[in-house]
Amino acid sequence: MKGKREADNNFNFKSEKLDELRSRVDAAFDEHGDEAWEQIKGIFTHPKRLLVAALAAVLLVGVITVGGYLLKIRAPELPNRDGDTQDPGQTDVDLDYGDGVRPRVSGERKSKDFYTVLVLGRDTGGGGNTDTMLLASYDVTNQKATVMSIPRDTMVNVSWDVKKINSVYNYYGGGDKGIKALYKEISQLVGFEPDYQVVVEWEAVGAIVEAIGGVYFDVPYNMDYHDQYQDLVIEQEKGYRKLNGDDAMQVIRWRKNDSNSPYGNPQIGDSGRMQIQQDFLKAVIKQLLKNVANLGKLAEVFQENVETDLSFENILWFGKRAVFGGLSLEDVSFMTMPWTGVYVYSRTLSAEYGRTMKLDYVVPQANALLDLVNDSLSPFTEKFTLRDLDIMSVNADGSLASSTGRVEDSKAAAAPPVFVDPYTGRIANSSESTGGETEENDPPAEVTSGSLTVIGEATGNE
Repeated sequence: MKGKREADNNFNFKSEKLDELRSRVDAAFDEHGDEAWEQIKGIFTHPKRLLVAALAAVLLVGVITVGGYLLKIRAPELPNRDGDTQDPGQTDVDLDYGDGVRPRVSGERKSKDFYTVLVLGRDTGGGGNTDTMLLASYDVTNQKATVMSIPRDTMVNVSWDVKKINSVYNYYGGGDKGIKALYKEISQLVGFEPDYQVVVEWEAVGAIVEAIGGVYFDVPYNMDYHDQYQDLVIEQEKGYRKLNGDDAMQVIRWRKNDSNSPYGNPQIGDSGRMQIQQDFLKAVIKQLLKNVANLGKLAEVFQENVETDLSFENILWFGKRAVFGGLSLEDVSFMTMPWTGVYVYSRTLSAEYGRTMKLDYVVPQANALLDLVNDSLSPFTEKFTLRDLDIMSVNADGSLASSTGRVEDSKAAAAPPVFVDPYTGRIANSSESTGGETEENDPPAEVTSGSLTVIGEATGNE
């Protein structure tokens, strides 16, 4: 049996031979397939058994390249989220949309196997921030995938003053509760609940790169950044080369050089960093599609660094369908949520500093995001309208609005204090941002009152 499996492993999968191979393998393993599958699952629930796990990795290569047709690699079952049903394992977290619009959870799908996944990157070393947020759709039937990055400064419809989407996780105390709250906000933003979620610890990126033997990547800049407070050192040369795990971690975290760097300081900001991360993810996918022999090591990394409601069988099923379905990089579209930068009044910071203070946000470009949801991200055939998506915007008077017609923060729905210069008669408050990005350690924007006349007054400091 072993000899036959090794021979089949080296089989050339030409189309005229595929049906014959499936029949031979299915017949041979009908009797023992269930037993083998249970053994594989048992091995990977004990990651410390390194020798056995290494042997299992060899077996898994056979399972992926041959055994995917004989062992029980299962397609995911769509979660039942109709009504008030909670997700399994999340019964302690309230997914209550209150008076807000409930995102779509069911309906006719665009194809038989169309799935959506929310991927969140959590930096445990940086206070648990979730600065990396990706919403992905995978039309398995037609082998098309879309991955949209969501900027961390995206304004969302929450009741507290600082409305950046990456504040949600920590506002709810992190952990499962924080993840569930963030899932809720993203669901309302795009109008539907993603089928599954994957939470990746930041350290896993380096481990994944090591597990697949490194990644060839064209580093777009000379990267030279040092932060003693975060114990962060980024020193990478521009150019195409093979990156190890530590190199990869540095590259995807970088967005500016030291002010005195001999390489200059391009300051690409969040948008530039997201582009680098998307390009790097493409390189990782290309490496995985070329060589699935490291799946065993990859599975171990996932066990230690990834939390997901997808089962191991489900992940193998996606891998099998991608490899045998012929998914290529040309079939995967990467993009950033279309956005516009704005400055928005902060009553909390204004009270703290004793003058008008503004925070830098990005708000979605409503029609562009709606088209993206309908055309690529949503799994449903029924079209969404702007009322189905919770998209925030800033009115001319500085007050906030939502495409749903309801703003959770009633104080932000009212116009903030307006400062008028007595000499020019111009209003000092402005809702337009110069770039839509704020550096991590930059202070918030401010408008000092001085001798300006205040018209109107915001109340409350929360």
